[in-house]
Amino acid sequence: MKVEILSDADAVAARAADLIASDARAAIAAHGTFTFAVSGGRTPWEMLRLLGEMEVPWHEVQLFQVDERLAPTGDPDRNFTHIGETLLSRAELPLNRIHPMPVEETDLPAAVARYVEKLSAAAGSPPVLDLVHLGLGTDGHTASLVPGDPVLDVVDADVAVTGVYQNRRRMTLTYASINRARRILWVVTGADKAAMLERLRAGDKSIPAGRVDQARAVLLADRAAAGHRD
Repeated sequence: MKVEILSDADAVAARAADLIASDARAAIAAHGTFTFAVSGGRTPWEMLRLLGEMEVPWHEVQLFQVDERLAPTGDPDRNFTHIGETLLSRAELPLNRIHPMPVEETDLPAAVARYVEKLSAAAGSPPVLDLVHLGLGTDGHTASLVPGDPVLDVVDADVAVTGVYQNRRRMTLTYASINRARRILWVVTGADKAAMLERLRAGDKSIPAGRVDQARAVLLADRAAAGHRD
């Protein structure tokens, strides 16, 4: 895993936006499209604001979600609400290339199956996304792969629905689909992440984040998350 330590959260957001834009241009030049999935979080919202203002061939981009809470459209708990306010309010992404997770469906297994079909249509079967963006929780979770959830052991599906975590069930990409990605981009900021970031960098598989493949990963962290004290 390549690690870059930057001065603060704003620098991390800017570097992450630059990296995604660069990967997008390279992927589109190489194979005509760029497929990526984004997670949530305060620093990523700034990352997506900046990304939306960059020169990217947006008509060749396919946007997916890493995970989403089971909540109504427009709910402030929804990652997609914030994706709309940041990236989608700036970037000229065609509607048919924006793929929110269908978390409002009553038939969740059918909704999961449809999302896998969309992933496969855009990124092959099994789907290989060009870039998956991940965050890191203070309990070691990433995506909605949280400690103790049965989804951690799912090996035969690319998308799954979790149990209740912080008062919400969630839909999430599994390790299978995350670990196939051409690039995994970790964005980690804040001193409260320092202990878990140390464990992630050590490859500690006892935390959910530690089970993500590091071979093609880039980690962007600020000095606080890296445990640096000014």
